[in-house]
Amino acid sequence: MSDEEFDVLDELYFVHSFTHVKNELSWSDSSLKRVLRKLIEKGWVKCFISVHEELVPEEVDFESNFNTYLYLATKAGLLAHNGR
Repeated sequence: MSDEEFDVLDELYFVHSFTHVKNELSWSDSSLKRVLRKLIEKGWVKCFISVHEELVPEEVDFESNFNTYLYLATKAGLLAHNGR
C-alpha cells in the first residue's frame, strides 16, 4: 500500500464525498482520482450515490462521475489500512 492509498483510506472510515476528501488532503482532482481508481480496483473502496445507496460495481461509471460519488473503505480496505 502506498502512502497516498493509506492517506485516502484514513479519510474513508465514514462515507465522504470526493470534495470532502480532496479538501481534507489538499490534493488536486487528478491526484485523488488516480488513487481512488486504484483503491476501487483493489476492492478497498466502494462508491455510493447517496449516504444510504451503494452502487454495485457494474453500475459505477468512475470516469464520468468520480467527483459526484461518495466513498467508503470496504472491510478489506480497513484491514489493509490497519495492518500497515
